[in-house]
Parts: sequence; C-alpha cells; structure tokens
Amino acid sequence: MNRDSFSALRRLALLAGLAALLPAAHATQLVHQNLKQMIHAADLIVSGDVAKVSDGLDRGVPFTEVTLKVKGSVKRELAADSAYRFRQYGLLKNRRMADGRYLLATRIEGLPTWTVGEKVTVFMNKPSARTGLTSPVGLAQGKLTGSGAKLANAFDNRGLFQGMSVDPAVLSPLEAEMLTRNGGAVDGGVLNQLVKRAVREDWIAKGVMR
Repeated sequence: MNRDSFSALRRLALLAGLAALLPAAHATQLVHQNLKQMIHAADLIVSGDVAKVSDGLDRGVPFTEVTLKVKGSVKRELAADSAYRFRQYGLLKNRRMADGRYLLATRIEGLPTWTVGEKVTVFMNKPSARTGLTSPVGLAQGKLTGSGAKLANAFDNRGLFQGMSVDPAVLSPLEAEMLTRNGGAVDGGVLNQLVKRAVREDWIAKGVMR
C-alpha cells in the first residue's frame, strides 16, 4: 500500500471514529425534527448574534468554533450580552498541514453554516463528553436565522410544526395562527415567546404540547 492510499484510509478511519463521538443528531441522513422534538432534545435554546466564527484542530479533530452574543436563553440561563461559544465538526476552509499536505474542509451533511452578524435562535444539543463537539438539534433544522423580524431555518421552516399539537387554551391568537403554517418565515418574537413558555411551564411533560 502506498503512502497516499494509507493516508486516505487514515482519514476514513478518523471520520468513522468521529461518528461515534459526535452527538446523536449528527448524521448523514437528516431526520425530520418538529418544534416540540427540538425543544425536548435541546440542552440549551439561545437567541443572539453571531459575533465570531473560526476553525482549528483539537487533537486531530477539525472544528468550527462559533461565538454568539447572547440576547436570551431558556433551559439554561445565560447572562444577556454574554458570550456563548460552541464547536461543531468541520473546518471553514482547507488547511495546510505541517508536512505540506492539505486537510480538506470536510463537513457532515446537513450541518449549518455560520456568518458573523447573523441573528439566530438555536436549539443546541448537549456537547459530546469525549470531543466537546455539538450542533443544533436536527442540524440545520435547529438553527433559525433572522431576517428583519422573521425567523426561518435552512429549509424555510418546512415541517417545523408538523406532527405536533398544543392545547389551544394556552395559545394567543398569533401563536395559534403560526402553528397552522406548513412553511415560511415566522415572527421571531412570537416563536421565541412560545418556546420560552413551553419550557418554563413544562408543556411537554404536562401534555400541553404533544
């Protein structure tokens, strides 16, 4: 076996090993996640501005590090205007190694991309205990990006409210109307307020949100 073939096999082995180290939501086959599922699975739900995006290697594992300036959070309390940092798998661009070869900017299919200045609401998985890597729940489904007052994920919110229901008695008229939509950007204030209430009033455990 020549050196190039051996190096290619090593890269494949690394990727296969990483699949076992990343949170369960990291997968090459994107599984539909609705809002109730994302709320239930999230370790942290945070709204804020993307302040910094960088990449690097940690013990041979390529990562992209994202820093958010926090505007609000639920499930865990983060101070307003504090910095929330996380790392997801993959590089922003190809990286030249010390031996002159290049490590390609391989990313897992479905992972979101990040741009400084974006306004986002993200449903974050708990970081992997072994690598510290994480991602939004449902990958790009769990990152909603702001455009004016509206929020939408990379799939234009298709299926965001599919397969779930909320007791109408707890909903405002704007919330009730929003939950009837099959896709399209939604009012960020209405969505974030509904998510906050669902978490703080324990709607899922009480059967209010099903």
